[in-house]
Amino acid sequence: MTRYVRTVAGMCGVLLLGYGIYGIYCGVLVMMQRQFLFPGTQIAAPPTGAERLPGVEQIWLATSFGQVEAWFLPPELEVGIQAAPAVIFAHGNAELIDDWPDDLQPFTQLGIGVLLVEYPGYGRSAGEPSQRSITETFVTAYDTLAVRDDVAADRIILLGRSLGGGAVCALATERPAAALILMSTFTGVQAFVDHLGVPGMLVQDQFDNLTVVRSYPGPVLVIHGEYDTLIPYAHGVALAQAAQQGTLVTYVCGHNDCPPSWNIYWRDVAAFLERAGIIATGT
Repeated sequence: MTRYVRTVAGMCGVLLLGYGIYGIYCGVLVMMQRQFLFPGTQIAAPPTGAERLPGVEQIWLATSFGQVEAWFLPPELEVGIQAAPAVIFAHGNAELIDDWPDDLQPFTQLGIGVLLVEYPGYGRSAGEPSQRSITETFVTAYDTLAVRDDVAADRIILLGRSLGGGAVCALATERPAAALILMSTFTGVQAFVDHLGVPGMLVQDQFDNLTVVRSYPGPVLVIHGEYDTLIPYAHGVALAQAAQQGTLVTYVCGHNDCPPSWNIYWRDVAAFLERAGIIATGT
């Protein structure tokens, strides 16, 4: 009997130890998850910003937690056109808006303005990044953009890369958009933690993009690398299949080298926007 009691006590001790280790494991992940999700807060902002780029307009967005930076690249307009489509762009989690003006410049040649929106706590911007603060920032950016005389408010496009897909999907639940473009984007943060054995309730920033895409009524372009090991290709396939008007474009590339050809990328994006009626055929 004594041996049985000791055996049971030993088993209980092992179970308690296991639960304790699991609790510590979950606690560490809870405390560290935003550092994993938003590493760009550790990137030092260049000493000069929009002022080094001719024609770029610097905008400071007033949020509940302080000023967040945005840059507007004006479109190249034909004579007689006063209001043009515009893209709201959200970058990846280890980037800054400073990284993107050159790559996104072709939008302006299509007659589309571009608003690059920084994340709270990134670069020169105040606050701390979270799904809540990012959503507030992008809603403020949208509202600022939509009232401009040079922007056609009914032709605002949302474009997100990687984590930025979560930012624009969050915005799509708050404001209407003419089209949604998701580049190397995940279905949701929960999909990454399931294999870690972490309860969903402990994920602070869900970015449930799959649910958003399912309910979004407009055209959706999903661009994904077939050999993406950071956000597997299956995420892109699932997003495109979930969309009511989904188009999947697959490139032979990974994550950080996507797209492998910017010329092909712009051909595909322009064709999508033409089909969506946002730009004229032959623009």
